[in-house]
Amino acid sequence: QISQVSAMSSTATCSSEFCNAGWSEVLTHLSPYGYANFGVAFGLGLSVVGAAWGIWLTGSSLVGAAVKAPRIRSKNLISVIFCEATAIYGVIMAIILTNKVKKPTTATYYLAQDWDFGTYYYAGYGMFSAGLSVGLTNIASGVSVGIAGSSCALADAQDASLFVKILIVEIFASALGIFGIIVGIIQSNACTFPVAPL
Repeated sequence: QISQVSAMSSTATCSSEFCNAGWSEVLTHLSPYGYANFGVAFGLGLSVVGAAWGIWLTGSSLVGAAVKAPRIRSKNLISVIFCEATAIYGVIMAIILTNKVKKPTTATYYLAQDWDFGTYYYAGYGMFSAGLSVGLTNIASGVSVGIAGSSCALADAQDASLFVKILIVEIFASALGIFGIIVGIIQSNACTFPVAPL
């Protein structure tokens, strides 16, 4: 039975121009516009996931600790703001990347032979990697800010003098997201889509 299946798979080949040989061909033939828009989606989506995760970690500890020490409620909200900043970094990067996507001046199904394909693919791949860099960095930043904020709320509930000390750790955790957006801007800086043939 195995030999019949292998015989069927070797004879059942697609001869149409719309066939693909597998994921490697799908990924290599995806439009640079698709890669650019996936970069925007990953940058924004993963940043929001990081912010939500951090708010979940910080908020649950803050509310739980505020039951015994109500004085910590207002000043520990700064931890939630730091978590939300990671989503804002994703929004900023999404705006920057979206403004770099330009459509061709003439709408055709196939691009001209003298099209600048090198710049075209470079822009798509560069924007994809920039979005992915920012998104993954903001997941790490959001989780680290959330854990530091959770520790800050619990420590503040026990001893008010610990708040500022742990807040400094939280600021450094939040700086990870800034590093990500700086690298993302540098990566996408040279990404410009050609709009007309050479």
